[in-house]
Amino acid sequence: MVVCSVRRMTGRCVVNLVCFGNRAVTQMYGNSLRPIHTSVCNSSSQPKSGFKPEKVAVVTKTTRYEFEQQRYRYSGLSEEDLKQLLRMKGSSYSGLLERHNIHTNNVEHIVKSLRKEGIEVRVVKRGEYDKEVVRWADAIISAGGDGTMLLVASKVLSKDKPVVGVNTDPERSEGHLCLPVRYTRAFPEALEKLCRGEFRWLWRQRIRLHLEGTGINPTPVDLHEAQLSLEQHSQAHRITTMDSQRRTGTLYESFSKPSLLPIRSLNEIFIGESLSSRASYYEISVDDGPWEKQKSSGLSICTGTGSKAWSYNINKLAEQAVEQVLEIGRSQTGLDIPLNHEFIEKVTDEYNESLVFSPEDRRLFFSVREPIVNRVFSSSRQRGFASKVCVRSRCWDACMVVDGGTSFEFNDGAIATISMSEEDQLRTVVLEN
Repeated sequence: MVVCSVRRMTGRCVVNLVCFGNRAVTQMYGNSLRPIHTSVCNSSSQPKSGFKPEKVAVVTKTTRYEFEQQRYRYSGLSEEDLKQLLRMKGSSYSGLLERHNIHTNNVEHIVKSLRKEGIEVRVVKRGEYDKEVVRWADAIISAGGDGTMLLVASKVLSKDKPVVGVNTDPERSEGHLCLPVRYTRAFPEALEKLCRGEFRWLWRQRIRLHLEGTGINPTPVDLHEAQLSLEQHSQAHRITTMDSQRRTGTLYESFSKPSLLPIRSLNEIFIGESLSSRASYYEISVDDGPWEKQKSSGLSICTGTGSKAWSYNINKLAEQAVEQVLEIGRSQTGLDIPLNHEFIEKVTDEYNESLVFSPEDRRLFFSVREPIVNRVFSSSRQRGFASKVCVRSRCWDACMVVDGGTSFEFNDGAIATISMSEEDQLRTVVLEN
């Protein structure tokens, strides 16, 4: 954190930090200051003609109402029992049902609009969404929020298949990855614009994963449909490991060459121990550089799309921290640095905005969460851009999680190579509001 690093800085570096005004927001590597935001963007491409697919798959989210129903399905609970149970947990049955109906009505609106244009439609629940659905469709509509969009995108491996997100509950879901919320209820207008070519293609870069080494189980655990406890998560991985053992005759699979996983990450990859209070032990190499032993609270590697999500919250500064840094700079340099709220807010906002970069940027951004630094473990760079990141696990019960929804076992001996490829871009649509 900046607040810790400033104590080790020379007086000249503190002067640099506080004197540049708007340029004061920078990332520190040792005693040098480099801008954290040096995004290289490619402009979104304008379609040469309109776009009207023949077959569209509409993948719908599981509402909280549906989740609670499924959760207690095998307990024999009646609808009245469910109402009482939700009331005991402080949840509103009528509220959940209302949000469910809003989502359902908006999905029906999307489907009717598509069919009215003569488009063949398949409505698919999240749990039913698979490779066969992806192969069948000319385009896929994610009907839900950002979580549904991430799930839909993860299984689309071709950059030629468009994915469009529609926020089906705008009052409760942010929907950064979806069309502007007005198109939720005005979906026919969105279709007209697509058919007339009044939109832009946005090619979002994605992360690909190669696994090699020992201690590997390439069978993932799907976290999208289940709110798993730590024990349930570990048990799910044990089950997939036993299935792999029956299939291969070995406890763990070993890959002498990197094996490409059939999944792509739109937001981020997280690597760390399953138990969050346990330190994660691993080795990391950035852009084929030397391996470095690290202990931390885990490692995040994100895309430009994901730079607005978890990565942003890992790295952002609070106004309180900025104020304390400026106070130290003022006392160390004797400069008359303003400490009013407007200036502190301006510096904080500019720093935090510098953490966000273009979805089309072909670079990764890695963040080491709360690194432990001592005579054994180091962290020469707590964060930064890279083209490739390699991680060798030294963990006991760790996982590698893709976009918060797909978990791979990642224990001692496993090596992950995290990179980008032009062929993995996700084809999405930009419609003006």
